[in-house]
Amino acid sequence: MTPLAPPSLAAPFGAYSHGIASGGMIVTSGQLALAPDGTIPEGVTAQAEMCFTNIAAILAEAGADFSHVLRFTAFVTRREDMAAYMAVRDRHVRDLSVKPASTLLIVSGFTRPEFLVEIEAVALVPQT
Repeated sequence: MTPLAPPSLAAPFGAYSHGIASGGMIVTSGQLALAPDGTIPEGVTAQAEMCFTNIAAILAEAGADFSHVLRFTAFVTRREDMAAYMAVRDRHVRDLSVKPASTLLIVSGFTRPEFLVEIEAVALVPQT
């Protein structure tokens, strides 16, 4: 297994990797919108953008991009944020000929109340 730890991301909260590449697969931990300086953007749109930026950085560590993603799983804390999250996701995948599978769940909360969305991905390592 190869850990994926882009320097542009805040350090993980605990003993885990932001991502792992192994056996032709890339799996990311759930990404929250936490900047390296500890700030959290306001609003689900800004947070979702940061989550997708983080996932892109993790994928890039393994030579991949969103075209290699098999599935996104997202969690939002408010039903009214579903459309805003989906708009951000759709912007990031709009030019892909094959769109990733996607699951969206509504949850009661995250580790800090400021977090509104968390996103994880499963992808294939690009074949060379």
